[in-house]
Amino acid sequence: MRIATNTVSESVLAQIQKLSSQQAKLQSQVSTGQKISLPEDDPSAVGRILTLDSEARQVQQFKVNANRALDVSQATYAGLQDIKKISDRAGEIATLGAGASSPDAYRAYATELNQLVEQALQSGNAKLRNDYIFAGTALSTAPLVATRNVAGDITSVAYAGNAAQTNVQISELSKISPGSDSSTNTGMGAFLNNLIALRDALNTGVSANVSAARPNLDNSENLLVNALSEQGAVQLRIEVAQSQQATRSTNIEKLISNEADADMATSVVKLSQTSTAYEAALSSATKILQMSLLDYLK
Repeated sequence: MRIATNTVSESVLAQIQKLSSQQAKLQSQVSTGQKISLPEDDPSAVGRILTLDSEARQVQQFKVNANRALDVSQATYAGLQDIKKISDRAGEIATLGAGASSPDAYRAYATELNQLVEQALQSGNAKLRNDYIFAGTALSTAPLVATRNVAGDITSVAYAGNAAQTNVQISELSKISPGSDSSTNTGMGAFLNNLIALRDALNTGVSANVSAARPNLDNSENLLVNALSEQGAVQLRIEVAQSQQATRSTNIEKLISNEADADMATSVVKLSQTSTAYEAALSSATKILQMSLLDYLK
C-alpha cells in the first residue's frame, strides 16, 4: 500500500512542531530551574502551588505578628523588672526606716524615697517605639499622671490608661495578649501611691507610721512578682509559636519546591534526547521534501 507523500509530510511536520514545543519547554526548565512556566503546563500543580503560596503568606504574617508580640512582651518584662527593683529598695528603706533613731535618718530615707517615686513614674510611663507600654490600648496616652505640690514633689498618681488589651494572632487558632493586664497596669498607680505614703510616713519621723505603710507596699510587691511570672509565660508561648511557624514555613517551601522546581539532571537528559529527535525529524522532513520535488518534476 502506497502512502501519499503529502500525508507523510504532514505527519513529520506535526512531529517537528511537537518536538519543537517540547524542546522549548525543556530549555526553559534548564534555564530557569522551574518545571512550570505556564498554568497549562500542569494545572493541578499550579493549583497546589497557589494554595501553598497563600498559606506561606499567612504563616509569614504570623511570624511578623509573633516578632512584634515578643518585642512588646520583652519591653513589658523589662519595665516590670525596673519597677520591681524600685520596690525591693523601697522595702529595704521601710525596714531601715522603721528602726531609724534620728530625724536626719528619717529625712535621708524620705529623700531617697522621693527619688524612687520619680524613677517609678518614669518606668511606668515607659514606651516601646512611640507606644506607652502600660496604657492598655490607649497607646498614645501616658498611663500614670502625677499631681505635684508647690515644691514639685509628687503627691499622688492616677492611672489614665484603659483596661483593654491588644490581642495578636500568632496562628490560625491562637491569639495572645503580649502586654500586661489591666490589674497590673492599674496596680502601677497604686504602687506609686504606696511609695508616696511611705515617703510621707518617713517625713513624720514616727516609726509606727513607717511600719503602717509597709503592708500596702508588700501587696504591690506581690502584684509585680505575679506580673513578671505571667510575662515569662507569655514569652514562652510566643517563642514556641515562632519555632512552630519557622518549621511550618520551611516545610511549605519544600512542598512548593517539589511542585515547581525542575529535576535538572532529568531535564538535561530529556532536552538532549528531544534535541536529537528534533534534528532527526528535520532531517527526515528534508528528505521527504526532496522526494516530493523529484516526484513533481517527473
